Amino acid sequence: MQHFDLAVIGSGSGNSLIDERFADWNVALIERDPVFGGTCLNRGCIPTKMFVLPADYAVSPTEAERLGVDLRYEGSDWAAIRDRIFGRIDAISAGGLDWRERSENVTVFHGEASFVDNRTLRIGDEEISADRIVIATGSRPRRLDVPGLEEVSDLVFTSDDIMRIDQRPKRLVIVGGGYIAAEFAHIFSGLGTEVTLINRSDVLLRSYDRDISDQFQRLIAGRVKLRLNQKLSSVEKDGKGLIVVTTDRNGIEYEYFADAMLVAVGRDRNSEALNLEAAGVDVRGDGQIRVDAQQRTSVDGIWAMGDVSSDYLLKHVANAEARTVQHNLLYPDSPVETDHRYVPHAVFSNPQIAAVGATEQQLRQWGTPYVTATQRYADVAYGWAMEDEGHFVKLLADPGSWALLGAHIIGPQASTLIQPLIQAMSFGQKVPDIARGQYWIHPALAEVVENALLGLMAAHQPAEIAK
Repeated sequence: MQHFDLAVIGSGSGNSLIDERFADWNVALIERDPVFGGTCLNRGCIPTKMFVLPADYAVSPTEAERLGVDLRYEGSDWAAIRDRIFGRIDAISAGGLDWRERSENVTVFHGEASFVDNRTLRIGDEEISADRIVIATGSRPRRLDVPGLEEVSDLVFTSDDIMRIDQRPKRLVIVGGGYIAAEFAHIFSGLGTEVTLINRSDVLLRSYDRDISDQFQRLIAGRVKLRLNQKLSSVEKDGKGLIVVTTDRNGIEYEYFADAMLVAVGRDRNSEALNLEAAGVDVRGDGQIRVDAQQRTSVDGIWAMGDVSSDYLLKHVANAEARTVQHNLLYPDSPVETDHRYVPHAVFSNPQIAAVGATEQQLRQWGTPYVTATQRYADVAYGWAMEDEGHFVKLLADPGSWALLGAHIIGPQASTLIQPLIQAMSFGQKVPDIARGQYWIHPALAEVVENALLGLMAAHQPAEIAK
């Protein structure tokens, strides 16, 4: 039996954990997926954003027309877009695997890892042991179990495989109401597909501030057919396409004809095949591995990080947790903790959304005093030049300490504009200091953030403090 100083299960952020500081460690890296490098690189954050950009270009003629510029969208070449994207990504994935397999101190195992005990792993017919084990197995798209789904499986996709299809469907039904559904609704509708977005509840992006999610629904409804409060009940074959059957809360059935269907109803953690019980690792009923702030599981010498254990299924969180695990493996006598206080998140749809901290609904539920201000893009110089319609920044702050409690942006460049607010919350900067303690370039779009901060200060009147 081969023995290792460290075994890492998963080649996403788990792979990035193994840097030059582990050069004198004997490391096993285990990956069950034929594709090396994890979800973000191969099926998630990176390729989706590479599809979002062409979709942004495709919808730009509508915006340009309002400003007196005549642009024409004459179609998209799906195969060319797809091949350009994966021609780059597949090469990076293959190159990463080749580099790892040539590493003197890293042995790559291809196969499913499962625990035999708390220091032994089985991979196929082989067993290895390790002094320390890191679980970084990530997550996968959640599947649905509805009548007829198996019979039309060649036309039903998840985020794992829809980006590699041979032809862009003329009609696409998307089932789901989260960020994955929102991003693919933009991608496909932007490139010319007729999109029907079906969600079982009455709100899209339900984890976001309600003002943000309500506005997103109003805007996306102008581009896709939005159907709320409907649950997928069955799927039927219809020639070369399919019929998607839904049921509303009153039991009324609806039929939607499509060439393909995307299921985007959430993600499940990849923990069920690990045989965690054999190692004594504590796991929640939904498959989430329990860890402490140092990323330690319930078993000494076993760590977990990323989607399989985190409350946040986000690549930047997985990377932060990987840095924590790195440090604690290398310097066990001076451990550090992952800071999960201000985790930002974004939706790369059209419009774009970004947020950090609490929503107004959460502050009300918690009974936390707050003051809020909303600033429209259209009321600052650059937004005025854009003749912007419907986009805004919403901020929430503590009326006593002037600490930011939450920041929410919907509109162009939202994921970039929010960064100074993430920094302010992370380093304890107060609203007056952020607003007036620095220059804000005029007439840059960042002034929409500045004016939102000034709006918070102007709104600080005792009678207006919400509770």
